[in-house]
Amino acid sequence: MSAQSVITRIVRAAAGVFAPGHLGELTQIVPFDMVDAVLAESPPATQRRVRLLPARVTVYFLLAMSLFPERSYRGVFSALTAGLGELRPATPTAAALRQARSRVGPGPLAALFRLLSGPLARPRTPGAHWRGLRLAAIDGTGIAIPDSDANQAWTDKTTASHPAAGYPLLRLVTLVECGTRALIAAVFGSPADGELAYAATLLNRLRPGMVLLADRNFDAATFITTTAATGADLLIRLKANRRPPLLGRHRDGSITSLIGGVEVRIIEALITVTGADGSRRGEHYRLVTTLLDPERYPATDLLELYHQRWEIETAYLALKHTLTRGRVLRSHTPAGAEQELWALLVTYQILRIAMTDATGSRPDIDPDRAGFSVALHAARDQVITAQSVIAGTHIDLVGSIGRHVLAGLLPARRARICPRVVKRPLSKYAYNKPRQPRTCIKITIEVTITNTATSPLTRPTPP
Repeated sequence: MSAQSVITRIVRAAAGVFAPGHLGELTQIVPFDMVDAVLAESPPATQRRVRLLPARVTVYFLLAMSLFPERSYRGVFSALTAGLGELRPATPTAAALRQARSRVGPGPLAALFRLLSGPLARPRTPGAHWRGLRLAAIDGTGIAIPDSDANQAWTDKTTASHPAAGYPLLRLVTLVECGTRALIAAVFGSPADGELAYAATLLNRLRPGMVLLADRNFDAATFITTTAATGADLLIRLKANRRPPLLGRHRDGSITSLIGGVEVRIIEALITVTGADGSRRGEHYRLVTTLLDPERYPATDLLELYHQRWEIETAYLALKHTLTRGRVLRSHTPAGAEQELWALLVTYQILRIAMTDATGSRPDIDPDRAGFSVALHAARDQVITAQSVIAGTHIDLVGSIGRHVLAGLLPARRARICPRVVKRPLSKYAYNKPRQPRTCIKITIEVTITNTATSPLTRPTPP
C-alpha cells in the first residue's frame, strides 16, 4: 500500500514567449508554420515587435477558446500553460488577451479555415460516396451572439417584431461532406440577406462527381440552375406548391420535367414509418434530381439516399451544442464575433480531421461511428498536458485522440425517429413586464417604517 510510482514525461513546445501557442496534439494538424503563414498574409495581424502575447500565440488562444467555452479568458490561457510549468510562461491579464485578439482581427482565422476546409473522405471511405458520387449537404442555422448595440445593428435585430427577446442571430450556411461531416465551405452574416443568397456563394466549391442534398428551403429555380452549372448533381426536396411540367414518365414512377431551363427528374412518394410500438406516421415527399438515368439511379434508391441529408443536422448539433455547450459567443462587437466564429469553425474542422484520420486507419469503419464528444474531451486533455505539440521522430498517424475515438466507437447507425423538440421549462422571466427596466441599472433602496397599529391589513394579491 505504500508503494509509489514516478512518471516522467518530456514536453516539446515552442521556446520563450511562443510556448503557450499550441493545441496539444491538434497542433500537428495546425502547425506553427501554417499559423505564421496566414498571419503573414494578413497585414493588420503582422506584428512589428515580439510581445509577451505574440500573434501566433493569440491564434492558438482563439482556437482554445472554442475547446473551453465555459472558461474565462485567463482560464483558457491557464489550460494552454498548465503543462508548461517549468518554462514559467507569462500570465497575461484578461485585458491583455482582449487587446491581443483585437490586434489579430478576423482575417487570419478566416484564412486558416480556408486552408483546412474541404472534403476528407477517400474514394473508399464508407458512407461518404454513393455509386461513385461524393455526397454533400447544404443548409443554414442560427448562431447566437451577445445582445450589444453593435451586434444588434449588424444582425438587424432592432427591426424584428420582438427586438427585446432573445439574442441576435448570425445566419451560418455551410456545405458539409456526408459521412465525415467535414466542412467543405462556410459563410455567415446577417439573417436579413437570406439563406439562399449565402448558399449561392458556396456553390463554387462543388465539382463534377458530387451530389448536393438540400431541403425544401432550397427549392428555387435560380439555385437549381446555378448548381447544375457547376457540373455537380443535386437531390432536393420540392415544396408542395410547385407545379412542374410533365415531359415524360419512367418505369420506376419518376417523371421528366424542366425547372429553370434544366432537365430534371421528379420523384413523388408517400413515406410511411411504423414504430416498434405500433405507431404509424406518413408524409408525402417530392424530390427533384439531375440524375436523369432511371436505370442507374432508381427512384426508390434516391428516396433512400435523401435521408443522408440529415448528416448536416448532426454536424450542427456537434458544432452548436457539443462544442460550445449551447453557449452564446463571447464577443460584443461584429469584428470580434466574426473572429470567434471563424475560430469555432476551424476548431470543429480540425477535430473532424483527427476523427477521420482515426477511422481511416481501419477501412471497414464508417466515419459516422466516431464520437465527437470522445474526440473533444481527448483533445482538451492533450491541451492541458501539452502532449504531442511537436511530433517526434516516430510519426503516429492515429495519435492519442484517434486511439480514444477508436476505443469508443458508436454503434452502427439505426433507422429511428426522434421528436424535434427541446425539453425545457418555460422561464418566468421570458416576457417583459410593465414598468420593468430593459437594462441593468444601479438602485438605491429606501426603507420607511410605518405604524402597524394604524395601518389596515391587506390580503396578498394572488399570483
